[in-house]
Amino acid sequence: MKEKDGEIPTPAFPEVAKARTINWWIPLGIAASLLLGFILLEEKDSSSPPIGDVVIITLEKGSDQKMHFNIDHTNEMDIWESPTASLLTEY
Repeated sequence: MKEKDGEIPTPAFPEVAKARTINWWIPLGIAASLLLGFILLEEKDSSSPPIGDVVIITLEKGSDQKMHFNIDHTNEMDIWESPTASLLTEY
């Protein structure tokens, strides 16, 4: 049986095509765009402009157990409260 199997011709397989190489102009273009972006961002003035009018909106429970919006205007942000600070007091 081995001899019979040895006599069976093997089919011709097509040659494996070369894998396409990476087009190097694509990664170079991306790298150049990123470099240009970083250069343009660094040229801007790093000092931030002074804060203008700041609006502070808070939601407070009134004496009638209804929620009311409280809107305050100020020139500076003098009080900051964490967005999750209410979790410490409510739960």
